[in-house]
Amino acid sequence: MIPRVRLPWLGALLAFLIFSEVLTAQSDDLLNRVWDGIQQAQKNYKSMCGTLTETRTSNLMVKPLVLRGKFCAEGTTKFSLDYFEPSSMKIRLNENYVNVTTGDNTQVMDIGKNARRAQSYFGQDKSLGNLKKQFAVTVQKHDRDYEMKLVPRTEAFRSRLNYMVVKLDKKDFMLRSLEVDGKSGVNSVFAIDVTSMNPTIPADMFEVYKPK
Repeated sequence: MIPRVRLPWLGALLAFLIFSEVLTAQSDDLLNRVWDGIQQAQKNYKSMCGTLTETRTSNLMVKPLVLRGKFCAEGTTKFSLDYFEPSSMKIRLNENYVNVTTGDNTQVMDIGKNARRAQSYFGQDKSLGNLKKQFAVTVQKHDRDYEMKLVPRTEAFRSRLNYMVVKLDKKDFMLRSLEVDGKSGVNSVFAIDVTSMNPTIPADMFEVYKPK
């Protein structure tokens, strides 16, 4: 975002919200192991739905802002997120377009170029090589998850992003949380709970307005 856990909406989030260290041989081995797990998981899971809790912090905020919602994702190009707390907001991604609706106002964004670039890092055969060119990647293994930290190497991301942290479940390589620390001073941590794997999702859930 966002996103086989081709991290379907992680790429969307990267494009929407939008890494110097050299990897050691040991971290490369662990990274390759994690990446192989992700690729295998992507073969098994084509769609998913669940709940999401986003916690935003900033030096300008008196206290963290906590947003709760539910999401569904299909492949790498379709994603829906409905925030219901503290207020209603709808986010829809379908191919090149993102719609963000609050009340009666809908903001339309064409993110085609950024989406394709993000997907080249997370969802293609040579994605790991592409990712390592753009980001310095470090991987840690914990009791229950793998943690990947991505720090921008190139100005394209460095101007907008300080770092990202991705946590994947050790058993199934499902995305469990995503932290995005932006140059704007806002830090967002997305806690993800997948409740349904490979559901049949109605096409209208991903409907977006596209300018003519």
